[in-house]
Amino acid sequence: MTALVDDPEDPRLADYVDLTDPDVRRRVEGDRGFFIAESPLVVRRLLASGRPLRSVLVTPRQHAAMADVLAGLAVPVYVAGPEVLRRVVGFDLHRGAVASAARWALPAYADVLRGARRVVVLEKVNDHENLGLIFRSAAALGADAVLLDRECSDPLYRRSVRVSIGAVLTLPWTRVDTVAEVLDEGFEGIAFTPDENAVAVDTLEWPHRCALLFGPEGPGLSRTWLDSARQRARIPMSAGMDSLNVATAVAIGLYASRSVTPPASRS
Repeated sequence: MTALVDDPEDPRLADYVDLTDPDVRRRVEGDRGFFIAESPLVVRRLLASGRPLRSVLVTPRQHAAMADVLAGLAVPVYVAGPEVLRRVVGFDLHRGAVASAARWALPAYADVLRGARRVVVLEKVNDHENLGLIFRSAAALGADAVLLDRECSDPLYRRSVRVSIGAVLTLPWTRVDTVAEVLDEGFEGIAFTPDENAVAVDTLEWPHRCALLFGPEGPGLSRTWLDSARQRARIPMSAGMDSLNVATAVAIGLYASRSVTPPASRS
C-alpha cells in the first residue's frame, strides 16, 4: 500500500505534523491514541514487535533501503522527498523514516511483576532522553520490567522511543500509583542515593527479588520512597563528584545486580 506524497498539507500525513512540539504531540497523540517511532532501526523494531501500525512515512531512499520489511504491509506506506518531510515534521529528518502505531492499554502492575526477579522503579523521572536510555539499559542488562509512577514522562514520546532503540516496545512496563504497590508484590526495595551513609553498590547483598528505585536528577528519591526501601545503595565516585546522570546510575545498578537469579518463565 505505497503512496507517493508531494504536498506537506496532505491530510494523510496528519499523524506526523509538528513532531518537535511536545505540547502539541501530547495532545494529538493522546487524543488519537497513537505514538511515533523514528529512525530506520526503530521502525524496523516496531514492525518486528507486532504492535498495531497506522502508517509509515519514508524518503525514497529509505523506501528502497527498507524494502524487505515495507513490502506487503497492510497499512499505508507514504513516500515523500526530504523537503516535504521537513515541512511536515518540523525538522530535517536525516534518517528519513518514521512510523505511527497504536498505543496499547497498560497492563496491571501485578501482571507485569508476576514471575519477575529484578525490576527498575522510577519516581518523577521526566526527561525523555533519560527515560529512553533507562529502557535501553534495562533491556540490555536483563531487567524484567520497568515501573513508572504517574509523574514520570511518557515512554512512548518520540524521543524516548528513539533513544531506547525500540526497547519501550518490547520490555514489559506499566505505571503504579505508589512504590508500595511494587514492594507488596514480594520485592525488596533498593533505593539509590548519593548519601555517603548508604551501602556501596559493589558490596551490596542482593535479595532474591529486588526493585531498584531511582528518582529524578537533583532532588532524587522522595523521603517516602527512601523510607520504603530495605536498603539504600550508593555508587562510589571520585572526590568532587556527588552524583551521576540517572540513566547512567540505572545501568550501573543493573550491572551490579546481575547476580540476581533471572525468572524461569514470563508466563
